[in-house]
Amino acid sequence: MPTILLPASAAAFAPRSSPNVVLNSRVEPWLTVTLKRVNRVKRPLNNVTQHTRCLTETLSSSNAIWTLCSIMLPKAPESELRQDENLLVEALFNYQLVHMEAYVVHVDMVSQNEVAFKLTPETIESLVEHHKDIYSVDTAAKTWNWSEKEIQLKKLQEEFVQAANRFVYRASATALEGMEEDGAGELLCGRSDEAKAAILGLFVPLLPPPPRIVDAVRPTPILPSSTGPDNWWHSPIQQPHPEPVDSWKVVPSSPSTTSSDSNQNLWAASIALNEIQASSPALSNSHPYSTTAYSETQYYSTPATTASITQFLLPSMLAQQQCSTAANMGGFGWGERYQDFALPYGTTM
Repeated sequence: MPTILLPASAAAFAPRSSPNVVLNSRVEPWLTVTLKRVNRVKRPLNNVTQHTRCLTETLSSSNAIWTLCSIMLPKAPESELRQDENLLVEALFNYQLVHMEAYVVHVDMVSQNEVAFKLTPETIESLVEHHKDIYSVDTAAKTWNWSEKEIQLKKLQEEFVQAANRFVYRASATALEGMEEDGAGELLCGRSDEAKAAILGLFVPLLPPPPRIVDAVRPTPILPSSTGPDNWWHSPIQQPHPEPVDSWKVVPSSPSTTSSDSNQNLWAASIALNEIQASSPALSNSHPYSTTAYSETQYYSTPATTASITQFLLPSMLAQQQCSTAANMGGFGWGERYQDFALPYGTTM
């Protein structure tokens, strides 16, 4: 977007001066017709320079005041308005029609093809008075009270004064077709509605401060010594200690060399290993196909044992043997070959 340059007369609180007019190298026919219509004195309009001079002098006249729009404003705050059953009487006593008047400060038909209007000092003064005496009272009554409400309200009024003095309304250059004698005129083709919306946009409501964000209060951690129902720390689970067992009830996993003379030798179990035959019954996991209904006893009954299980010998049932290599080694199939193995020195056979 190109930078829009306005003359110094468009600045806030700047006095009125002649408008800045910039025309294209080819003058639009509607502009020539408009200038001839509004000027009582016939002036030559044969080139761009003559059009520029004629338009500048026309818009510089003290009577060249344009009416941007008209706004119906209340005469008093809402709490002081007159209540009447007849709406026409109520409107006549409570409201007034204020004309928003402005003058031309800039005409650009080269780059932006626009015309800029600035509010007159009288219009600005009437808007400021209405904002201070009526609008501020109404907007303050509609908001709740807080400690800095009066300060914010005064700041809102100061900001409105600045905004009203800086206000510049821009319209298409064709808006000059509404120009009348002595350079005065009004906006046509619905442009007055756009100007009205822009001026009413200067009235900003008084906004209360946003609510403060309050941090959630976290509960104080409870010490372990507290008797409260909820504890932050739990006592460690006490592992049960195994009860003491008599040593004579524990079966050692390997023969002890210190008790080989008084206890039974567990290695003697090898004597009967060749005599023990563990016979396991042949169980069938497959069931023949049958059309009979399922029965509970068919699947949950205890399976019958087809063969008796050979009882294993306990260590107490074995013959007492001394811890030596004199034990019979026939159970392992070494009965005839023990001479082939070198025995330790001092072994008695």
